[in-house]
Amino acid sequence: MKESLRFILNFVFIVLLFLILFSYAMFQGGFTSWFLFYSFLPIFLYHLGLLLHSIQKWEVSRNLSKHVVRAGDSITVTVRIQRSFPFPLYYCICEEIYPDSLKRIDNRKDKYLYMNQPNKLNVDRKIKKIVFPSIRKVFEFSYRMEQIPRGEHQMQALRISTGDVFGFVKKEHIFKLPDQIVAYPNERPIHMAEQMSSFEQGSTSSYSLNLKNTNIATGIREYMPGDKFSWIDWKQTARKNEVMTKEFEQEKSTDILLILDSCNYKGSNPLEFEAAVEVTVSLMEAIRKQSTQVGLLSIGENVTQFPMHHDPRQQDFIRKHLTQIQLSGNQSFAVKLKEEMLKIGSGNIVMIITTHMDDVFRKSIQQVNGRTKRVMVIFIKSAKSISKTEHAVIQQLQFEGIGIHVLTEEQLAKNPIEVNMT
Repeated sequence: MKESLRFILNFVFIVLLFLILFSYAMFQGGFTSWFLFYSFLPIFLYHLGLLLHSIQKWEVSRNLSKHVVRAGDSITVTVRIQRSFPFPLYYCICEEIYPDSLKRIDNRKDKYLYMNQPNKLNVDRKIKKIVFPSIRKVFEFSYRMEQIPRGEHQMQALRISTGDVFGFVKKEHIFKLPDQIVAYPNERPIHMAEQMSSFEQGSTSSYSLNLKNTNIATGIREYMPGDKFSWIDWKQTARKNEVMTKEFEQEKSTDILLILDSCNYKGSNPLEFEAAVEVTVSLMEAIRKQSTQVGLLSIGENVTQFPMHHDPRQQDFIRKHLTQIQLSGNQSFAVKLKEEMLKIGSGNIVMIITTHMDDVFRKSIQQVNGRTKRVMVIFIKSAKSISKTEHAVIQQLQFEGIGIHVLTEEQLAKNPIEVNMT
């Protein structure tokens, strides 16, 4: 309707201008008036042709250099326009219509410097390119889309407008070009000060990330290639007249459950939640590299659980879930946490990643601590935003022996992120 009205108005204006010049030449007469009329005639014919030239029939395509990226990456976008008739055009203005999900930027760890002012990362992302097609049937242009934020972004349309030199005729059309960009959460290097492991005869913790613990000897056996020199049992070697080594109790992996708080609180900081997602995906990878089974439970409006398996397909599902997840729901995380922990076994180590603490949260953590092997909390918050209530909850939980590590913008802006759960 809007395009039809624009066409009618432009057509009436051009015809009216033609009639005015023709009337002037007829009534005025003479060389000058007819010279002006015939001089305008090519312009009139061009404008009439431009009015009848349909840009809706153009074939427009968009090509992305990558459809799957990491948050903070950039991609190259190439737009190609093809038309069947080479009508001369002075200019074309091409403008991307971006979804709201792309109207912010992600500059990796530097974004956390603005944790106290997350709105500074909101941008009115605009891409407008002027192309001078002349009589070419095919023309294209490219641009860079920088600092893509986490999430699944649905690009829908491209607006193309053109017109004449004088601005008498303007044409515009929006081409539907659906494309999807998937930006996985940025995986950060994490240095964990404590390995999550235990032994058959107790819950002794190991503070070595990469070395096999050899303090508990359970027997002896014949020497095998690869055994360390320090493992040789010299007494048994002398008695049996062959080299014997000590046999140690094998370390058993402890199942670890990561719980991500994705509940939407009043005054929630979206940048703190982005940090929680990044820390979650980074912790999962760091724990998995230690050959420890790790699962994920995300609690928001909906509760999603991924069991503890080393299935590569599950890793893809977790990555996709953490790409799509956003703050949601109005119910308290602490209340839903108590409900979910009743369904989970008591032999796990639980690590909770949250951006909110209150007295209800403290009581829930105390109950969870009584049902599981160990509970640890990673609290992510801007240093200036930590309230007196949250300080009191942290001190109370630490006094009760629950490991709490606070990550502020200062720690999040470093590589690697230090996580000390002692």
